Amino acid sequence: MSFLISDAFANTGTAATAASPGIGNSNLTTILFLVVFFAAFYFLILRPQNKRAKEQRSLISNLAKGDEVVTSGGLVGKIVQLDDQFLELEISEGIKVKVQRFAVSSCLPKGTLKV
Repeated sequence: MSFLISDAFANTGTAATAASPGIGNSNLTTILFLVVFFAAFYFLILRPQNKRAKEQRSLISNLAKGDEVVTSGGLVGKIVQLDDQFLELEISEGIKVKVQRFAVSSCLPKGTLKV
């Protein structure tokens, strides 16, 4: 049965080390890869997230009475009363709802609602 299986011979070692000069073995290549990976992570994920959070904080701090807003729950209304933590929305004539300030997701242009 030895005619179906070829014989295995050990490598002498001189050809094996010369065949792979080692671009993958370099510490500099590994460090460069990690730097590029973290830079891409920063520019694609962290930086846009920080920008959105800054815009949201600015929106919440600049809310004023009479602004028309949309909450994260989908309520649309006009701000009737403001507090440090809460605001009161008029969602229909005579119907007012109290929501937390940070629940406001966006501010609508004036005149969008017919309250």
